Amino acid sequence: MDEGEGFKVSDLGLADEGALRVDWARSRMPVLATLLQQASQTKPLSGMRVAGCLHVTKETAVLIETLVAAGAEVSWSGCNPLSTQDDVAAWLAREGYAVYAWHGQSTEDFYHCIDQTIDFAPTLTLDDGADLIYRVHTERRESAAGIIGGTEETTTGVHRLRAMGEAGELLYPVIAVNDATTKWDFDNVHGTGQSTLDGILRATSVLFAGKTFVIGGYGHCGRGLANRARGMGAIVVICEVDPLAALKAHMDGFSVMPMDEAAKVGDIFCTATGMVDVLVKRHFEVMKDGAIICNTGHYDCEINITDLEELATSVRTIRTDNEEFTLENGTRVFLLARGRLVNLAAAEGHPSEVMDMSFANQFLALCRLAAEGGNMAPIVHDITKQQDIELGTLKLSAQGIDIDTLSAEQIAYHEDYSAGT
Repeated sequence: MDEGEGFKVSDLGLADEGALRVDWARSRMPVLATLLQQASQTKPLSGMRVAGCLHVTKETAVLIETLVAAGAEVSWSGCNPLSTQDDVAAWLAREGYAVYAWHGQSTEDFYHCIDQTIDFAPTLTLDDGADLIYRVHTERRESAAGIIGGTEETTTGVHRLRAMGEAGELLYPVIAVNDATTKWDFDNVHGTGQSTLDGILRATSVLFAGKTFVIGGYGHCGRGLANRARGMGAIVVICEVDPLAALKAHMDGFSVMPMDEAAKVGDIFCTATGMVDVLVKRHFEVMKDGAIICNTGHYDCEINITDLEELATSVRTIRTDNEEFTLENGTRVFLLARGRLVNLAAAEGHPSEVMDMSFANQFLALCRLAAEGGNMAPIVHDITKQQDIELGTLKLSAQGIDIDTLSAEQIAYHEDYSAGT
C-alpha cells in the first residue's frame, strides 16, 4: 500500500498503466471533452470543493480532470470495495489528485476513505450509491453545514435519497443524475447490459448460447442485460415483483416466472434489483449442478452469501472472481465476485462511450448546484429536460449524426390546439 499527503492507493508503480487507460477513455468521451474545453475558460466551479464517492475507473479520471479544469478542488474515494482500478488510482495520485481507493477494501477501509474526503470540507458531493451522503447525514453530520448540494449517480442511491427527502431528513439538495434520460436509457441499458456479460465472461469463459439465463429484475439494467444475453443465444427468464415490469418482459418475448421456479431451470443467474435476498437458501438448494450466480446491482445484499456458505461443505476459488461452493447434496454453485456488482468487480465497468453522457450529466449538475444550490430545497431534484436535450444533441454531433428539424409550419401545427380532423 502506498500512502502520502492526499492519497492512499495500492501501488504507485502502476501509474504508467493507468495513464494509458485514461488516454483511451479520453479518446472515447467527446461530450465531456467539449465541456472540459468550455469550462477551462469559464470556470463554473471556481471556489468549489468536490468530494466524490464513485467507482475509480478510467472514465472517472476524465470526469475528475473536467471538474478541476472547471476550477474545482477534488477529493475522491471509491464507492465499492472491489471496483477500483488500481492503476487508475495510482495515476490520479501521481498527478496530484487527492484519492483514497484500492481494490479489495474491507468495510472499515471503505468508510475510512470516505471520511478522508469529508475531512476535505467539501462544498459539493458526488455520490454513487449514497454512502457518502448518508455518512455526512449520520456519522459526520457537522460537515453538512458547508455543503450546498450533491448529485447521485445510480438507481439504488436515488431511491435511498428520495426516501430521506420524503422523510424530511435531507440536509441539502441532491440532483438525481441517474434519472436523466441521457443516463438511464443509455448507461443503465447499454452500459450494464454489455459490461455485465463482460464480467461474467472474464470470470467464467462460459458459453451463453443455449444456456438458461435468469435475471432478477426488469428495470433499465435488467432489460439491457436481457436483450444482450438473448443476442448471445441465451434462453432468458425474467423474475419480477412489479406486475408492469413483468408484463413488459413478457411482451418483449421473455419467459416470466417466480424465482422459486426459475431456480430449478437456470444455468446462469444475475440479480439486478437493488433489493435484499433475491437469491436465498431455498433457491440454492434446488439449483442445477454447475449453476453460476452473480449480481449487477449496486449493493452486495441481493445474493444471501451467508445462506450459501451455511449450505456448503467446501469452498474453493476456481479462478479469479469465481468461487465454487459444493453443497451437502453434491451440487456445485459458482459465485462470481463475492456478490458485488460483477461488471465492475470482475471487469472494467461500462464502456467509456456511454459513461461520456452520464459523467457529462454529473458535471452539469454540479455546475447547476454551484450556481443555484443555495436557493434549492433540500430534496431530490431531477435533471432538466433542456439539459437532456443538449447532451443528446452533443452526443449525436460527436458521432456525425444529423437529424430532422421541424419547419415553422410544423411548429405552428404542434402548438395549435384547435387543429383537428
